[in-house]
Amino acid sequence: MVEPNQTSPVSDSKGREASLPSLDDLIEQSLGDFGWRQLLQSLLVSFTMFFDAQQSFITIFTDAHPPWHCTSTDHITCDPKNSDICKLPRSTWSWDGLSSKTIISQWNLECGSSFITGLPQSSFFMGCLVAGFLFATFADSSLGRKNVLFLSCLTMSIASSIIVFSPNVWVYSAFKFLIGFCRSSIGTCSLVLLTERVRKEWRFRVGVLEYIWFTLGFLSLPESPRWLLMQGREKEAMATLKGITLTSSGLGGTVTSTQLLVLAQQQNASILNLYSSIRELFGKTWALKRVVTVMILGFGIGMVYFGVPLNVGNLGVNIYLSTAFNALLDIPAFIATYLLDNCRRKPSILGFSIASGISCLICAVIRNELHTVKLWLSLVSFFSVGTAFNVFLIYVIELFPTSVRNTATSMARQAIVFGAIFSPFLISQGRKNDFFSYGIFGVMILGSASSILCLPETRGIVLCDTMDQQVRKEGRNVQ
Repeated sequence: MVEPNQTSPVSDSKGREASLPSLDDLIEQSLGDFGWRQLLQSLLVSFTMFFDAQQSFITIFTDAHPPWHCTSTDHITCDPKNSDICKLPRSTWSWDGLSSKTIISQWNLECGSSFITGLPQSSFFMGCLVAGFLFATFADSSLGRKNVLFLSCLTMSIASSIIVFSPNVWVYSAFKFLIGFCRSSIGTCSLVLLTERVRKEWRFRVGVLEYIWFTLGFLSLPESPRWLLMQGREKEAMATLKGITLTSSGLGGTVTSTQLLVLAQQQNASILNLYSSIRELFGKTWALKRVVTVMILGFGIGMVYFGVPLNVGNLGVNIYLSTAFNALLDIPAFIATYLLDNCRRKPSILGFSIASGISCLICAVIRNELHTVKLWLSLVSFFSVGTAFNVFLIYVIELFPTSVRNTATSMARQAIVFGAIFSPFLISQGRKNDFFSYGIFGVMILGSASSILCLPETRGIVLCDTMDQQVRKEGRNVQ
């Protein structure tokens, strides 16, 4: 049998033997140059991240401790800046604005434990963690990237509309879990669908689009041609490739369905069982090592990426202003990620992770009175970890072949979510001591970032479709 990544002999119309490119090369050339059609579809699918980001960070406002003021005229010492609200009679103070402003004021959680006040957001991340592996395997097997993306967006929207009727923090936390469960695969499917549908020179640039557009237009997108071929659905793959670009610039003519069929059959691409991608990952020592390593790194990145912006309420500055600053940092983080296209992935991730960790540690040791300094340090940390986060996800996609890519990427994202689960509890404890928030954030990202040293560099590689191809292409790197 001819190896899938080698050229194979076929006969032309005159019976002469001709050399046929490998399946990887054929798909790359069939995708053609990046035109307006691919740009439009990339913008539409990446726009799903707009609502995903809202659900991830909305608790900055909904779960915050709102300001309060003294109302008593008695001789009771009451000072919003220095008094402990839990030691004051309830009749001596009142919330600023409506009592339903946040869940803290609506359900009288001002003296609640860090477990109670951090439970809703941690429940959200727990839902992401529980559902991530299930949806990832569906995206790699029976449903595909596009269908999972659609179902995730639809169910998340429904759950988000119902949560406003929650009567207490326990029901609210249950709905937050459901929302997290529904949105778990939006980011993964969006990124994988984006990068699998363009040539390698555009993969990095298109991948960063999801960091700007955070669910419109995904119904109009075709499925990933790589996934369709792995499922044995060659005709649909051919139709998808024709929808992306009508001609191939590298084959001197139109790519024929016969060529795709010949090479797809050589791949022995049978329809995957539901959890076959997990078995493939765990069955290869090199793949298992990569999964474990990226999950360690993802854990540290996730804790800081979600923890730093969620902690702005503890900085002693205007929460709306500090949140706006953090949100605006997505723009320079996107620009930095775009400029890193021609840079090596490992040094980029490591460098920005170290910068974020050091900023967090400095923020943990300086005095609380230096509000402005702490704000700027937290912004530096968030910009750095945001850039590392962007490059990390594209790096993970390049580490694994098509047959397991969605599952591997999802596992990396679940590690990010697992790290984020602890952030709300640490933030609640950080109201008393910054070491429990910024200090732990810094230690975790610095420790986890060192794990990337044992992974290979991936800049400029062509995506593989099967585990065997990955082994042959990388040689010693996968031993």
